[in-house]
Amino acid sequence: MADRRSHDQLPKIPNQHYFTIGEVSELCDIKRHVLRYWEREFPTLSPVRRRGNRRYYTRQEVIMIRKIRKMLYEDRFTIEGVRLQLQSSGKKSTRKDTDRQTLENTVKRLKGVLKTLA
Repeated sequence: MADRRSHDQLPKIPNQHYFTIGEVSELCDIKRHVLRYWEREFPTLSPVRRRGNRRYYTRQEVIMIRKIRKMLYEDRFTIEGVRLQLQSSGKKSTRKDTDRQTLENTVKRLKGVLKTLA
């Protein structure tokens, strides 16, 4: 574990749609059995299974695995802590969308008021 690469030192994710478990293992510096375990622990990780029950991860899942890896190994979260963090970040993005819509509506109303005053 002493020779584990930091998040910034991981290789760039190639521009392709699906990755095998071996490719993800190399891209994320995570052993295959750990990836299989994380599939059980984190419901957001659910690779597509094809030919011979082989796992194929999407690009978004590879990014998610890297986030999980960083939180566990660098930020020292527990698995439960990572789960809670991922749940709260999902809620925040929904809240941001709502806040953005509210802000856009307010800007439209203010522009209407400016036209009326001008």
